[in-house]
Amino acid sequence: MIFFIVSYILLSISLYLLFPKAGVEAVKGLIPGVNFVEWCKLIGRKPSHALWLLFPIVNIFIFVSMAVDLVRSFGKLDFKHTAAAVIYAPAYFFKLAKTPEDKYLGPTLIKEEEYAHSLENAKASGDTYKLKQLEEKNPYKKSVAREWVESIVFAVFAAAFIRMFLIEAYVIPTPSMEGSLNVGDFLFVSKAHYGIRPPMTVAMIPLLHNQIPVINKESYLSKPSLPYTRFPALEKIEAGKPIVFNWPVGDSVYITSSRSYFVSQIQRQPEYMQGDRELEMKVKNKDYVVRPIDKKDHYIKRCVAGPGDSLKIIDKQIYLNGNAVKNPKHLQFLYQIQVPPNVSINNKRMDDWGIDLGDNAIGSRDLFNNGQALLFLDEEQVQKIKSLDPNVIIQHYPQQTEPTKLFPFDTIIGKNWTVDNYGPIWIPKAGATTPLSVSNLPFYRRVIEVYENNKLEVKGQDIFINGQKASSYTFRQDYYWAMGDNRHNSEDSRAWGYVPADHIVGKPLFIWFSTKEGNIKNGINWDRIFKSASKD
Repeated sequence: MIFFIVSYILLSISLYLLFPKAGVEAVKGLIPGVNFVEWCKLIGRKPSHALWLLFPIVNIFIFVSMAVDLVRSFGKLDFKHTAAAVIYAPAYFFKLAKTPEDKYLGPTLIKEEEYAHSLENAKASGDTYKLKQLEEKNPYKKSVAREWVESIVFAVFAAAFIRMFLIEAYVIPTPSMEGSLNVGDFLFVSKAHYGIRPPMTVAMIPLLHNQIPVINKESYLSKPSLPYTRFPALEKIEAGKPIVFNWPVGDSVYITSSRSYFVSQIQRQPEYMQGDRELEMKVKNKDYVVRPIDKKDHYIKRCVAGPGDSLKIIDKQIYLNGNAVKNPKHLQFLYQIQVPPNVSINNKRMDDWGIDLGDNAIGSRDLFNNGQALLFLDEEQVQKIKSLDPNVIIQHYPQQTEPTKLFPFDTIIGKNWTVDNYGPIWIPKAGATTPLSVSNLPFYRRVIEVYENNKLEVKGQDIFINGQKASSYTFRQDYYWAMGDNRHNSEDSRAWGYVPADHIVGKPLFIWFSTKEGNIKNGINWDRIFKSASKD
């Protein structure tokens, strides 16, 4: 905000200095609104064109085009002049005002239109000599190279702008939402529905999120940065709807070719290094990456609880504030399956039922091995497999208590918790105050220290926040609880906790393309294209 205020002041001063060169009173450059109206007149636009500057997002494109047209009205037609006007108009306007030889030549849009008419008239009359002269002396003619460069720059700018503020394309890389959203689904996600969040990280390579392909280096500079802001939302986040967000614990991560791990995850579960030698080397060398909020990895999960909700999972069923919630249609769990020897498994039929290698928890190249399988299935698929033979045995795969793997990573709080029997847990709400003690601190420690930027210390049984002894805490923002529909194959809030409001990216709209198992070689899921990404 400070940057924009300062830039507007500098713009007004530069117009105050530049207007007299075009026969406009200098003081009009300092009057908000009037300065833009006069600017429109100088370039050949109607005064009403300035009203477009009142519309968010659109106003950026309008301002840039007005800046380019103003420097062209002073005879600055080269690519370098256009680039300077786009990069920072106030500075270039100031230069025009202070350079004596730079004169106002008239409204460029009118002059360009008049020149175009002259060319058309010469062509229509068959005056080849005049036409050739006009074409050779055409000050507005651009080389083929410049046309290409400007087209590419504009396309990149427009695409980057749309991606940052309005709609971004995502692809589902993991099976955590399998059944509802499959590996290989390409989605469009709206950033406006839950409120546009302007970029905080401003120095970055356009169209890249956080890494440069091939070299695997970060695609941005952490500084300079802007504070978190969010425009008004078009709708509220509903419990039960999928959301896209920045991975809350992705601020300090080890990145290997297979996946990312948050640093504290490896501190609690060093066994991960046994299956990933690349991770072992990175941990040994302390080779981890620190990322700002808007450059953390993107995740998509279902928002199952919102601010102020109390959540509990009992035998796989989520309860909010004591009431069982409606489950997604394609909710999946892990099943042990035993098929009699006389029953043949038809892979084509399995594929028709939506069961493929991505559902295989064993990781083998066959779904069934000697009639046995461990598969992630929804209820409909379970019933179809049962229909193969009355002697098919299907049972839920038992889940173990894992207090060090489940949020809040406390062996006392979570001693009996599993992914199927979890909680109770309360979701923090902005403005709400909770009692604070050593016993419940594990729930809120990261919120207080990381998400809300406080210094927290524990001395014996006493808790100090920013140097002051605290027996309660008032939350500054809302939080959400997100879980994958593939409940036994999803690293979600049960593994890392709350999703802060400032991490929310947007709302999934629809699937615009889908490949089988995430590989075009396996074919295209034609029946999934243009399917809603927000329905159960």
